[in-house]
Amino acid sequence: MAASANRAAVNGAAGSGEPEASRDHVIIFPFMAKGHTLPLLHFAAALSVHHKSLRVTLVTTPANLAFARRRLPGSVHLVVLPFPSLQPPLLPAGVESTDALPSMSLYPAFLRATALLREPFAEFMASLSSSPPLVVVSDFFLGFTHGVASDAGVRRVVFHGMSCFSMAICKSLVVSPHVGGGAAPFHVSRMPEHVTITPEEIPPTVASFADPDNPIARFMIENVESTDVRSWGVLVNSFAAVDGDYVASFESFYQPGARAWLVGPLFLASGDTPERDEENDDPEGCLAWLDERASRPGSVVYVSFGTQAHVADEQLDELARGLVRSGHPFLWAVRSNTWSPPVDVRPDQGRVVRGWVPQRGVLAHEAVGGFVSHCGWNSVMESLAAGKPVLAWPMMAEQALNARHVVDVVGAGVKVDAAVGSVAVVGSAEVEEKVRRVMDAGGEEGRRMRTQAAWAQRAARSAVSDGGTSRVALQKLIGDLQESY
Repeated sequence: MAASANRAAVNGAAGSGEPEASRDHVIIFPFMAKGHTLPLLHFAAALSVHHKSLRVTLVTTPANLAFARRRLPGSVHLVVLPFPSLQPPLLPAGVESTDALPSMSLYPAFLRATALLREPFAEFMASLSSSPPLVVVSDFFLGFTHGVASDAGVRRVVFHGMSCFSMAICKSLVVSPHVGGGAAPFHVSRMPEHVTITPEEIPPTVASFADPDNPIARFMIENVESTDVRSWGVLVNSFAAVDGDYVASFESFYQPGARAWLVGPLFLASGDTPERDEENDDPEGCLAWLDERASRPGSVVYVSFGTQAHVADEQLDELARGLVRSGHPFLWAVRSNTWSPPVDVRPDQGRVVRGWVPQRGVLAHEAVGGFVSHCGWNSVMESLAAGKPVLAWPMMAEQALNARHVVDVVGAGVKVDAAVGSVAVVGSAEVEEKVRRVMDAGGEEGRRMRTQAAWAQRAARSAVSDGGTSRVALQKLIGDLQESY
């Protein structure tokens, strides 16, 4: 394994062959989950566009190589480290991303496997000793990268894939767990006074953080928490207009001097760099289907719960009935290959697709008027950047906090009445009613949501433009890193 890692490192990081006079090499190491990987691919592309003097290398594993390569400009180098094997073997061969896990019960084993990447990553970093990198930007799950970078005399910037709002709440609840009973909203310490959440919105991992029998919480304590808070800084896929009020609260959990760098939305920050698969590939013909409905702007509701969440067939049935009864045509991305709608869906009523959906292109389409979403942070960013209101339906992780952010703070959506992890089924009547509320552009509530979504869209695009808050933050991040040695 060591030999193959060294070969990959030498080949992947090869530059011009000339010695560097100063640190100009950025190493990016994403966690192997699509929602964590995509923003860092966008970050790599943004660096290649706006900081052409930098060399950018992205670290990946064999089964993730093609996914990364198709989404990166040719100027970004790729280093391939062998994905570790656990003993005894617990993961199927070739499973190197969370969306490929046959069952989420294998997630703790997957986390343990990623921690074994420390040795090949250390060998790769050692191969760069004659010309040390400027920074290692790595996912918080890859806590070992902090020690490896520190041993090499290199700064580590951590990436979470979450907003400052959600991250600050999570860290506050780990430090000061909520002990009150009932379902009443409560204020989260260190957050602005207007920030309250309910106990059911506490992410499951945070709620069970002190449970010694919870394997995910145990992994976080043993491999993540201490390295995270000692990072030189934090890369945040968000922008100041929607997240700036929570930066100080979030930064208070890190070592003195560490900063949160809001440089998003990262998929907009790369400018004109094409995303060959995401933007141009539409195997299901979703955009052509939407083109046929362009004469009725804002009439279609788009439905997607991301690449991770499992939705029970009974819930899919109720969702299908509610969508049909809402009277709005829908485009619905379904993960299940075995479920089929319990009601006939005419072509004029909607379309169910099971393959790849170019989500950003769909959300940007004039025919789409709203988004039924699990509220993963990437999807929230994409919806706001497209100026589309959200029917928030959080499923897991910190998604309930993201839902509160977009619904109550930004004011660009409504939420279903269901707790994360609940086995209760949201009925078709609620689906019908909530879809109509989101899609009713003529009502007062619908107009307000659209006004706020349009404001967020303008703010997102302004943030990544010349002189915008995110563009300036990216420039200052690189400048401060270069001055820190």
